[in-house]
Amino acid sequence: MMLEPIRREWRALLKDPWLLALVSYLPLLLALGLWGLFSAAVPRELPVALVDLDQTQLSRALGRHIQASPASLPLSYNSEADAIDAMKRGKVFGMVIIPSQFSARLQSGKQPTLEIRYNGQFLLVGKLLNSNLQQSLAPALQQLARTQLLAKGVPSVQVGVNVSPIQFQITPLYNQASNYVAFLMPPLLIALFQIVGMLIFVNALNRELDTSGYGNWLANWGSNLTVKWLVYLPLALLQSAVMMVFLYGYQGMPINGGFGWLVLAQAVMLSAVFLWVSTIFFLLQDKARVVSFCTALFAPAFAFMGATFPVHEMPELAKLWRILMPSSHYIESQIAVVSYGLGTLVGTGADVLNELAGYWGFLLLFIPIGALATLRKRQWQNNALVVTNTGSSKPSGEEA
Repeated sequence: MMLEPIRREWRALLKDPWLLALVSYLPLLLALGLWGLFSAAVPRELPVALVDLDQTQLSRALGRHIQASPASLPLSYNSEADAIDAMKRGKVFGMVIIPSQFSARLQSGKQPTLEIRYNGQFLLVGKLLNSNLQQSLAPALQQLARTQLLAKGVPSVQVGVNVSPIQFQITPLYNQASNYVAFLMPPLLIALFQIVGMLIFVNALNRELDTSGYGNWLANWGSNLTVKWLVYLPLALLQSAVMMVFLYGYQGMPINGGFGWLVLAQAVMLSAVFLWVSTIFFLLQDKARVVSFCTALFAPAFAFMGATFPVHEMPELAKLWRILMPSSHYIESQIAVVSYGLGTLVGTGADVLNELAGYWGFLLLFIPIGALATLRKRQWQNNALVVTNTGSSKPSGEEA
C-alpha cells in the first residue's frame, strides 16, 4: 500500500535538482571542505608578540623557551603599544611582555609581573596559546628559583620541594595528541548534517505547496508524512554515516564504542529534526518563511553543543535553546560512545539507550503537528467547497 506513494516521492526527488544535490554530493563536499580546513590536526607556529623591555640573559632565555615550543612563533616588538596594535590587526594571537628590571627584581627576592595576553575572540587558539606559553616559561623561571635557593644554602633535596611542592601531570584521556580534527570535526559535522537534514525535509514538504494536489496530500497527511520520512531519513543518515566512517575508519580517529550505536543515535536525531520541520511547515504554510524559520532555529547548533563553551556557563535562554535542538542531545550520545566506550560489551547498549531517552520531549511535537495538520486540512476543504459552490451557482438572468 505504501509502495506507490514511495515511488511517487522518488520520481519527484529525481526531478528536483536542488533536492537531489542535497541528498547526494553537496553535503559531502561541504564536509570534506571543513575537514580540509582542520586537516593540520595540531596548530603550529602561532605568531606571538614578544616585548622584551629587560634585555638581560634571563629575558633572552625566556624568549628561547617560547621559540622552542612548536605551537608558538615569537615575533619581537619594541614596545607594548606596537604589540597591542599587532594583536588588534590580527598579526599575532597573543603577547608576552617582559618588563624592565624583571631579572633584577627576581634576584632581589621581589615578585615582578610577567604579562601573558591572548586574543579571547579566538577561543581555542587563545586557550592553546595561554596554556602553551605558561608551560614554556615555567621551566626557565623554576631553574632560576632553584639557583637562588641553592645560593642561599638550601639543601638540594629540599630545593625541588620548595620550587614545586606538588607535581602535576595532565594526560588527555580521549584526545592524547590534542588533535583538533578529533575535537572539532565531529560537532561541526553534526551541526552541518542537522542543517542538511532540515533542508532536505523542508524542500520535500515545500514541494507539495507547488502542486495542485496539495489538498489531496493533506487529506492523508499522516501516511504521506510517513512516506517522506521513510524516503529521506535513510538518505540523510547515509551521508552522516559516510563521514563518520571517513573519520573513524579511514582517518583512524579513536572510537571506543560501537559504531552502530552512533548510526542509531543519528537516526533518532534526524527524526527529531523532521518533527520540528513538520511542525513549522504546518504552522506557517509558506515556503520562504518555513526555510527562514527553520534555518534560524538550527543554524546556531554548534555554539550550543558545549564543544567550545561550557554548558553550565550559558545563560538560561541559551540553555533553553540548546534543549530545543536535537544535535545538543546527540552530542552527549556521541561522547558516550566515542570517548566512554558505551555499546562495546553485552548489556552496555542500555547505557546508550538511556542517553537517547533525552529525546522523549520531541515526541510532544506530534500534538501540534496533528492539530495544525487537521486545521490546514479543514481550511483547504472549506476553501475547496466555497470555490465549488461559487463556480456552480449562476445569476437567474444569465440563462436568458
